[in-house]
Amino acid sequence: MGDGGVGRRTFLAAMTGSGAAATAAADPAADPAAAETADGAAGGPEAEIRALVGRMTVAEKLGQLQQLAWTGATGPGGSQTASAEQAARKGELGSVLNIFGARHSNALQRIAVEESRLGIPLVFGLDVIHGFWTTFPIPLAQAASFDPEVARVDGEVSAKEARSNGIHWTFSPMMDVTHEPRWGRIAESCGEDPCLTSAFAAAKTRGYQGGDLAAKDRVAACAKHFVAYGGAEGGRDYNTVDVSESRLRNLYLPPFKAALDAGCATVMASFNTLSGIPAHANSHTLTEILKEDWEFDGVVVSDWNGVGELLPHGFAADGADAGRIALTAGVDMEMVSTHLADHGAELLASGRIKEDRLDDAVARVLRLKYALGLFAQPYVEEAEAVPGPTPQTRKAAREVAARSMVLLKNEGEVLPIGPGKAVAVVGPFADSRDMQGTWAGPGGEKFPPVTVLHGMRDGAGRGARVTYGVGATKAADVVVVVVGEGAKLSGEAASRSDLGLPGDQEELIEAVAATGIPFVVVLLNGRPLTVGNWVESASAVLEAWHPGIEGGHAIADVLYGKVNPGGKLPASFPRNVGQVPVHYNHENTGRPYDPKSPGNTYVTGYSDVERTPQFPFGYGLSYTTFEIGTPKASVARIGAGELRRGETFEVEVSVRNVGEVAGDEVVQLYVHDPVASLVQPVRRLRGFERVALGVGEAKVVRFVLGAEDLGFWTNAVDGRFVVEAGRVDLYVGSSSDARSACTIQVD
Repeated sequence: MGDGGVGRRTFLAAMTGSGAAATAAADPAADPAAAETADGAAGGPEAEIRALVGRMTVAEKLGQLQQLAWTGATGPGGSQTASAEQAARKGELGSVLNIFGARHSNALQRIAVEESRLGIPLVFGLDVIHGFWTTFPIPLAQAASFDPEVARVDGEVSAKEARSNGIHWTFSPMMDVTHEPRWGRIAESCGEDPCLTSAFAAAKTRGYQGGDLAAKDRVAACAKHFVAYGGAEGGRDYNTVDVSESRLRNLYLPPFKAALDAGCATVMASFNTLSGIPAHANSHTLTEILKEDWEFDGVVVSDWNGVGELLPHGFAADGADAGRIALTAGVDMEMVSTHLADHGAELLASGRIKEDRLDDAVARVLRLKYALGLFAQPYVEEAEAVPGPTPQTRKAAREVAARSMVLLKNEGEVLPIGPGKAVAVVGPFADSRDMQGTWAGPGGEKFPPVTVLHGMRDGAGRGARVTYGVGATKAADVVVVVVGEGAKLSGEAASRSDLGLPGDQEELIEAVAATGIPFVVVLLNGRPLTVGNWVESASAVLEAWHPGIEGGHAIADVLYGKVNPGGKLPASFPRNVGQVPVHYNHENTGRPYDPKSPGNTYVTGYSDVERTPQFPFGYGLSYTTFEIGTPKASVARIGAGELRRGETFEVEVSVRNVGEVAGDEVVQLYVHDPVASLVQPVRRLRGFERVALGVGEAKVVRFVLGAEDLGFWTNAVDGRFVVEAGRVDLYVGSSSDARSACTIQVD
C-alpha cells in the first residue's frame, strides 16, 4: 500500500507479536518450530501464516474465504446462523457478520477454536458506520465540520464499544465521492470532493485502528466501496458507472489511497459496474491498481452477495463461474453468497482457479486475524463489555454534532436566540426521535436520541419559555420549525427523484412565514435538499443533518449561541433537481457561463434556472465575521522536475475575526490549472484548515503544496501522473467561490 510499501509496513507492524503459541495449542499437529516465532524472532507472522496454509485442506482454505450472516440479517441470502455454526465446527468458515454481544460472539468463537481441527479463530464484522452504542452524526454531517478530528473521535469511541462487544471488523469508512444528491448513500459519504474525503477517510481509519489492531479497544477498518460507486447513473443505487481512467484516478481513487496510507486493513468491492466490468470482477482495479501498484496486502471482501450478483449483471454464466471470476479478479472473501465454498474444489481441480491465488487469499485472511490478535486471544472479556453510552461519549457526540452544523442563512441576526425569548418549536421533527440517520447501528434503537424540543427546553435560560405545537406560535418571539427527511429516506436503496421536503412540510413553513414572526428552519436530513421554494421567507436556516444521539442538545447549543456554527457544506445544494449534477469541481466547456456576461444565452446551463447552485460547496455562515487576506506563495516559480522529486512550496494567508463574538472559520485553498493537456476542473480543493479566533484575533494559515496538488493523472490505462509546465492559479477563501488569488509558474 502506498509508495514504497509504507502502508504495507504499517499493517504488518501491527501483527508483530501475534500468538503463534495459541495456534500451536489449538492445533495438536502444529509444527512446534512455528510456536517459537510468536514474537517475530524466527520468521514472524508471515512464516506462521505460510506454515498454517500448508497444513490446511482445500475445504478449510475455501472456508477461510467465506463470510456468513448471523440471525437478524436482511437482504439477499437471508439468515445463515445454522450454516455458520456447522461450518465453524468443521473449520470451514472465516468470518461472520452481524453477530455482536460478548456472550454471543464468544459462544460461536469457541466452536471454531475448540471444536475445529486447526482451531483457526473467526473474525466478526459489523456495519459500525457512525457509532455502535453512541450514535454520532452521519458521515456527511461530519464532513461538514471540515475537521477530520471529529471522524477520528467517532472511530475511536465506536471501536472501543464495538470491540468490547465482540466485533473485530467494521465495514467503514465509506469514501465514495459523489456528485449525486439523489443517491441515498451520499449520507454515508463525505460529499463531492476527493481532498476532503481523503482527509476524513484517513482520520476515521486511525480512529478505528489506532496503532495496534490487537488492542482491546480497536477494530479493523474497511475502505469501501471500491470503486466509483458514487458515480451511479441518475443517482439510482447499484446503478451503472462509466468513467474515464483519468476521472477514476483523479476523482474516485484518492480517498482509498489515503485510507490505505493510514494503514486501513481491508477493502470492500462495490456493487456497480465500472465501464462495463462489475467491480467484483474488475482485475484492473482490484489487482493491478490495489494489490500491485499500491502493494496492498490486506483483505478484499465482497459486498453483500456481490459475487452472486455477477449473474444478474450478465457477467457470469453460473455460480461456479462467478466464484472463479471474483477470486481471479482479486476478491479474497465472499460475503453471504457461497459460490467459492460450493464450487472452489471443482474449480481448483479443473485448473479454472490457481492454487497460488487461493493460497494468497487465505494468507490475507489469516494475516488480518493475526493483526487483530485473535490467535493469541480469540475471546472478549464478557465482564468488560461496554453496555451503552457514557457521559463522556455523549459529550463527544454532542460536540461533534454541533461542530458539524452549517448556518445557511441568518437575516436580521435572528440567531442566536437571545435570553428570555419565548420560543415555539413546531414541525414533524420537533419532538421526533428520527434523528439518528441511516446505519445508526445497534445503539440507534436501544438508546433513543435527544429530540429538538427536549434539547431546547434543556438549553433555554432561566425564565425562558419553550412551547410546542403550531398553536403556540402566536405568543412566541421566535419560531423554530424543524423539518427534513426521515432516516429511511436516505442511505442504501433510498435514492430520491425529488429533493424537496417530503409531504406538506413546505406548506407548514409558508404558514409560519405568514404569521410575520421571525422563524428559524432547522433541517434534519441525509442529503442536500432543494430549498428554493421557501428559503427566501425564512429568517434563518440551520443545516443540522441527522445529528445522532445528542442531536437535540447540539441543535439547542447552536440556536442559543453556546456554540457558534462553523461548519461548511461538503456538497453543493442544487436550486432544483433538474440542475443535478451541480458541483463546484466541474470541468470547463468551450462555452462556459460567465456571470459578467449574463445576456449571452449560448453557454452551458439551463434556460429556466440560474447556473449556480443554491448554496455552493464549502459555504457556511457564522455569528461573527471574518476577513481573509490575499494569499502569498513562497515561490514565484518552481520546476516540474523539482515537484516530481518531492519539492514543496507554501501558500500563506491571514484570517482575522472582525466580528463581535469568537468563532471558527474554515480557510480553503483551491487550485486551477488553466491550460493543460487534459481539461482540468475549474477548481480543486487542495487544502483546508478550521481556525478558532477570538474577537479581533488574527492568524496566518499556511498550506504546503507539492506535485500531487498541481499534477493530474492522464487517461493511460497503466496510470501516468504528470506535472505540466504553465501558470497555476491559487484561490483562498471561505468557500469554493473564493476570489482572492495568487499565481505561480511551473517550469
